[in-house]
Amino acid sequence: MGTEREGKRRNKREGKGEKEKEREMRMKKEEAKEEEEEEREKEKEKEKEKEKEKEKEKEKEEKENGF
Repeated sequence: MGTEREGKRRNKREGKGEKEKEREMRMKKEEAKEEEEEEREKEKEKEKEKEKEKEKEKEKEEKENGF
């Protein structure tokens, strides 16, 4: 009976380990998604700044050509 009890305890411990592993994997996936989102946002900001620069250059050219 003692060995059976030990086996049950071991199984419980291993089961907890599996749950922890699953939780860690989920956390890693969520972190990866968040990082991916942040990268996308940074890219969008860069594109917006590029567009602003283009508009400024256009305005400069128009002023130079207009006057």
